[in-house]
Amino acid sequence: MPVATPEQYAAMLDKAKSDGFAYPAFNVSSSQTINSVLQGLTEAGSDGIIQVTTGGADYFAGHTVKNRAAGAIAFAKFATEVAKNYPVTVALHTDHCPKDALDGFVMPLIAASEEEVKAGRNPIFQSHMWDGSAVPLTENLEIATEMLKRTKAINAILEVEIGVVGGEEDGVSHDINEHLYTTLDDAIATVEALGLGEQGRYMAALTFGNVHGVYKPGNVKLQPELLKTIQDGLTAKYGHGPKPLDLVFHGGSGSTDAEIAEAVANGVVKMNIDTDTQYAFTRSIAGYMLSNYEGVLKLDGEVGNKKVYDPRAWGKVAESAMAARVLESTKQLGSYGTSTS
Repeated sequence: MPVATPEQYAAMLDKAKSDGFAYPAFNVSSSQTINSVLQGLTEAGSDGIIQVTTGGADYFAGHTVKNRAAGAIAFAKFATEVAKNYPVTVALHTDHCPKDALDGFVMPLIAASEEEVKAGRNPIFQSHMWDGSAVPLTENLEIATEMLKRTKAINAILEVEIGVVGGEEDGVSHDINEHLYTTLDDAIATVEALGLGEQGRYMAALTFGNVHGVYKPGNVKLQPELLKTIQDGLTAKYGHGPKPLDLVFHGGSGSTDAEIAEAVANGVVKMNIDTDTQYAFTRSIAGYMLSNYEGVLKLDGEVGNKKVYDPRAWGKVAESAMAARVLESTKQLGSYGTSTS
């Protein structure tokens, strides 16, 4: 199926919230990982979201070039073309963009979509994330307000981060401390600035102990019940509910199934998946190489086995391994078998 139109994407998110599930959003950095996601979603019968970070976009452009706007557009063009061959619908999203990356990443992409929309076409990306977690909340929301005007005009969705996700992802790093927990006051300030849809649709990555990367159980205390407290507080104040905000779950590696289920029940419609799929992809390559080292290496003057060291041979193994983790994510989030494509 083609990449989702803005209307289809909005309907996807509405369906997730009304039916009580969330869409997995997978970070990718290559054509192989894009294909892995599409394979896994197809095997799961689930629609989903494919996204790229600043670092991923740098890599798409060529690791010696690092033109992230060009890399992101290359990602979108490739994904848009190959997605036509799969019977699921996917949306394209740009992930974490801190303040110092706005002018070289998201802003050029919004400008490119503005030109597409002027020409009567759909935006290149269906949603963009502004990561203002490193700046004061007031400044975070001031920037978000201006960005929301532009994303609304191109019928795209803005994602904002209210609070701090600990750990590190693509150079964006935060300590693990009390700031990992968004407060009801923070959420009220967000609604006062951005509204509840009338100024443009947005998703909110509220933080409830989330940490990027890999952590062992017990190192971080997730409090998914905090999301319900915030949603209920907003409903009481604004009479808009029962879950006024479309929520995003960041930093979910290591979360229990119960924690994920509770977060989804409290309004999470999108959950980012990165660390686990990276490991699934790379672990399968390591296993392949160790099992086939006499074929992939030219040992003792021999010539190796071209059929074994052909990148397509181990690439297919890696793609299928990552696809299996993609499928598992859809089961965890409840989107398995929900595609209407």
